[in-house]
Amino acid sequence: MTDQTPETTQLFLTAAMPCPYLPGKQERKLFTHLTGRRAANLHHLLSENGFRRSQNLIYRPACEGCNACQSVRIVANDFVASGRFRRVLKHNADLSVEVRPTTATSEQYDLFKRYLESRHAGGGMNQMSFVDYEYMVEDTPVQSVLVEYRLRDHPDQTLVAVALTDVMPDGLSMVYSFYDPDLASRSLGTYLILDHIAQVCSAGLRYVYLGYWVKDSPKMAYKALYKPLEVQKGTLGWCSLD
Repeated sequence: MTDQTPETTQLFLTAAMPCPYLPGKQERKLFTHLTGRRAANLHHLLSENGFRRSQNLIYRPACEGCNACQSVRIVANDFVASGRFRRVLKHNADLSVEVRPTTATSEQYDLFKRYLESRHAGGGMNQMSFVDYEYMVEDTPVQSVLVEYRLRDHPDQTLVAVALTDVMPDGLSMVYSFYDPDLASRSLGTYLILDHIAQVCSAGLRYVYLGYWVKDSPKMAYKALYKPLEVQKGTLGWCSLD
């Protein structure tokens, strides 16, 4: 696998599982491993074709008779914050932002567990140990960072949010983010996306990759609010979301 090229990459198909987004549907994923010196190039190529990274795997939904999951990205340079988004930015102006190496810490893990217990109770990730979290964060064959958000004026600089982010040639891909569930009034999930848009623009890049969007899933509805938004349409490439 160390000499793999996009043309010779072997793809695998998972067994069918219940879909987490659409009731009554079955989910299958097409995936391959990201390994070797060409992992970064393969990651970018497959991301351009609707794939998503998870640790050292990259995958895409391959569900029979359904193509509801669509990869989306924000055109950061053309994004104009609405009044609601401007209020979120103002409300979180007291946060510091630090880009760090992908090294797991107990402080991050404690926040991660609190977030899961509050927002995703009963989900599969709830049983993750610190070692599992460490693998999620550190097992990356591509350029990745952890973005930490802290209360700047608080005596102990309290950690309130974290984003695991891949650095792409043309932007940033938000792999996974979590935040303090007790600070719901701050809309931290929204703020993290807005901050990534700002980081992309500052770096002279173009896109913020948000993963998959499912039109009829309430869980995914928020992604359509970030415009202009592009959707990956297979052989048609990236198209504007109407």
